[in-house]
Parts: sequence; structure tokens; C-alpha cells
Amino acid sequence: MKKTIFITGGAGFIGSHVVREFVNKYPDYHIVNVDALTYAGNLENLKDVEHKPNYTFVKQDICDAAGILALFQRYQPDGVIHLAAESHVDRSITSPTDFVMTNVVGTVNLLNAARETWKEQPEGKRFHHVSTDEVYGTLGETGLFTEDTPYDPHSPYSASKASSDHFVRAYHDTYGLPIVITNCSNNYGPNHFPEKLIPLCILNILHDKPLPIYGDGKYTRDWLFVVDHARGIDLVFHEGKNGSSYNIGGFNEWQNIDLVHELCRQMDEKLGRAPGTAAQLITYVKDRPGHDLRYAIDATKINTELGYEPSVTFEEGLSQTIDWFLNNQAWLERVNSGAYRGLES
Repeated sequence: MKKTIFITGGAGFIGSHVVREFVNKYPDYHIVNVDALTYAGNLENLKDVEHKPNYTFVKQDICDAAGILALFQRYQPDGVIHLAAESHVDRSITSPTDFVMTNVVGTVNLLNAARETWKEQPEGKRFHHVSTDEVYGTLGETGLFTEDTPYDPHSPYSASKASSDHFVRAYHDTYGLPIVITNCSNNYGPNHFPEKLIPLCILNILHDKPLPIYGDGKYTRDWLFVVDHARGIDLVFHEGKNGSSYNIGGFNEWQNIDLVHELCRQMDEKLGRAPGTAAQLITYVKDRPGHDLRYAIDATKINTELGYEPSVTFEEGLSQTIDWFLNNQAWLERVNSGAYRGLES
């Protein structure tokens, strides 16, 4: 194989799409999926590539420093694309220590292993850290996050990701570790874990259950189709400038309530229901603590430097997402019931 690439968290939502992108696009790369298979990891996400000759799955927790170092010594990877993370804000509010361990300590374990393994020959190596726009905090009604926006995290999740970003930069500045960082906006698409807004609403509409909307529903997010995010990661990993950060976004802002109304409209149409049927399920619920008002990414840098642009509009991507979930209801039900966890062995 030309190169060996570790993709951490490759059984998760975004990670599985990155694994698929690399396994299919680079048959001369050995792609090693390193995942602990926590609740968000699902090997069923990768059924279509699991038997490819250039793909290997290794069950490994990044919090196990010795295990991670042994893995690096065994496979001698040329690159790391680090996506393994605890990522659900609500869970971070109830269990912040879990986020510190995975997102901070786990990242440092990977950095230490990469530094040790590459110390004799750092040329041609790359540590790509995948982060979030939530590290920048919140925006008012105007403005966009750029790569130079000061960090201002407001939740335990975003604080843990901000910390991991700082460690990655520190290892570049202190030890010369070859790194790039990408900060993405909210992802959506196939295989999305159903605790998140879009798949949760799809599941609840199918079962005529309430669609929970925080506060007044006017929280605004910039949405990015997960396949386009995987394409952006591929581009930055191969062509990004060493030591640089790139924001990956879709210039695609939606208030939560408007997004859910569009989702309801498409679901009614696809299910052959009368217009307005799904929207009757919308239910406003108590807001969560530290809820950021608005996120919006300025993706000019990756657009101009690397020629990146999203491939679909939000309406198109949402339609494809709904179609995937409607055609894979068995997957959705197995994840929702927890039956998918039986795939760990």
C-alpha cells in the first residue's frame, strides 16, 4: 500500500463517511478504522466497505495511551484523521468528565503516539484534527466565524473540543508535528445517530410522536451535508497548508423551526400525507443551559485556497437524507432500540 491512514471514530456518523470516501477513492491506501464502538459507533454504517482489501477495523479506545501507542508501532501510519469524540451537547451537560477524557485526553494520547512514531521521519506525515464551529461560541444576528475568530466555548462539549484544538496547535508549535485542523458546521445525512435533530424528527414523524423544539425554535445553525464534509476533509488532508486551520461550511443557515417545517413538508409529501400533518407534531420544550443562539461559518478560505464548494443545496441534501432513512428503516429501528450494539463482536 502507498500509505496507511488511521481514521479514528470511523464507525460513527461523520467518520463512516470519511472512511467510505478514502477506501473507495484511494484503493492504494490502507485505511485503518480505529473506533472504541461506544454508543455512537456502528459497524453497520460500513457494511458496503467492510470486505474491501484496503480496509481494516481495529477496536481501540483512544483513552488507552498504551494501546494507542502499540497500534501506531504496529501499523506505522503515515497519517491520522482524528474524528473520535463525544459530541452530543446534552450528554456533555450531564457527564462532562466523559468529554474531557475522550476529547482532550484521547486527543493528547494520539498526539503523543504520532510524535513518538514520526520523530525520526516526519516528512510526508499528517495529523488532521476534525473539530467543530461550536468552539467559537455564539453569534448575534450578523457576522460569520472565520479561522481567526477567538475561541469562546459555552458548553462542556465545546470547551473540550476547544481544548483539543489548542493541544493540536501546541504540538505543532512546540514539537513541529505536522498538523491541520478543520472546524465544521452542523452535519446531516445518512447514518446520522437519531439523538440528533434531523434523524430524531424523521423517526418521530414515522411514529407520530412529538417533534421537540428547544425554546422558541429560533436557534440558527449552518448545515453541511455529511458527504460534502467528507470531501472537504479529503481535500484539506491532502492539500491543506501545514499548521493551518480551515472552516468547512455550506453558507447554509437555517433556524431550527424553519428547518423542521421544511422537513415536515418533505416528509408529508414522501409519505403521501396531507400537507401540514407532520407539523402538527411540533412541540416546544424547555431550553437547555448555555444554548448558543447562532452558528455560521465563513468558508471563504477553503473555497479560495483549495477550491472547495458543497455539491448539493440543503433542500436537495435533506431530500436525499429523508430518502435514505425511509429506505433504511430497519437500520433506524436497530439503532433506536440498541440492537445494533450486538455488532461489536
